[in-house]
Amino acid sequence: MTDTTAAPPATSEDGAPGETGIRIIAQFVRDFSFESPHAPDSLRAGGAPPAIDMGVEMNARGRPDGLFEVDLKLSARATRDEQPVFHVEVMYGGLFHIAGVPEDQLEPVLLIECPRFLFPYARRLISDVTTEGGFPPFLIDPIDFAGAYMAQIQAQQVHLAVVNTPES
Repeated sequence: MTDTTAAPPATSEDGAPGETGIRIIAQFVRDFSFESPHAPDSLRAGGAPPAIDMGVEMNARGRPDGLFEVDLKLSARATRDEQPVFHVEVMYGGLFHIAGVPEDQLEPVLLIECPRFLFPYARRLISDVTTEGGFPPFLIDPIDFAGAYMAQIQAQQVHLAVVNTPES
């Protein structure tokens, strides 16, 4: 999830409290992979449409310079008749400056709002590579990052409950 420490509250040049905000310093592709193991046979139209299995992960970590790195990992695996059609995975990152956000709200900002900024670019990469791979453009539907964040929190709580359960 996150390894974060809140940056000090933003201040203006005159020392007054600054505005709350998210500023994108940089965006980058950290990792990218596309496989179509059965091409060109898998490119032929016909038969049932492929089944698509999607994955979404968000991670964030603080840096010593007060900035935050946020990674959005999107993966899509298409199969037809239990045979792989294609597999694409992108880890798209961003470097963010977060100002004026209370520490108790920092994690949701990093794992909901920052991925919302990164998503359109990661989505375009996946669409472009599937098209270049000979398939129709694969456009990922918009993602509910708040829902994905809550699912991640719940999964962690279940994992902690299992780990901390005394043995019978």
